[in-house]
Amino acid sequence: MSIEINNETPFELDHSRILRLAEHALDKMRVHPAAELAIQLVDEEPMAELHVQWMDEPGPTDVLSFPMDELRPGAEGELTQPGLLGDIVVCPAFAVKQAEAAGHELIEEVLLLVTHGILHLLGYDHAEPDEEREMFGTQKDILDSFYAKEKVN
Repeated sequence: MSIEINNETPFELDHSRILRLAEHALDKMRVHPAAELAIQLVDEEPMAELHVQWMDEPGPTDVLSFPMDELRPGAEGELTQPGLLGDIVVCPAFAVKQAEAAGHELIEEVLLLVTHGILHLLGYDHAEPDEEREMFGTQKDILDSFYAKEKVN
C-alpha cells in the first residue's frame, strides 16, 4: 500500500498513527495492496479555496476527497483492482472545534476524517438517509476495529 501523508500545518499529529489507520481502513475495505492514497493536512485558507473551487461552498470544511480511479470496495474474498485511490485533504484547524464538541482529542477527529475521506474515495456518500446509515455504520466499524487493534498492540 502506498500512502503518502503531507502535513502543511503547524499541528503536530502522529503520522504513524494516521498511516496505521489508513492501512487498516483500506485492508477492511479489501483495497488492493498496490493502491495509492495521498493524505494532505492543510490550513483553513487553502481548504476554503478548495471548498469553493470543488464544492462551490464558502469557507473551510473538515475533509474533502478527490477520487482518481473510482475504485470500489472489494467483494468478500476479493480485492479491488490496483490503482490510484485518490487524495484526501483534511483541515486540522477546522477539526479542532469538532473534536472539542465531540469530547475527544484532535488526533481522534483526524482519524475519523481520514476514514470518512477513504469511504468517499470508495464511492460511499451520505446524501440520502439509507446511504448515510451505511456510510456512518461502516465508518464506525472501521474505527472501532482500529481502536480495538491498537489496545491489543
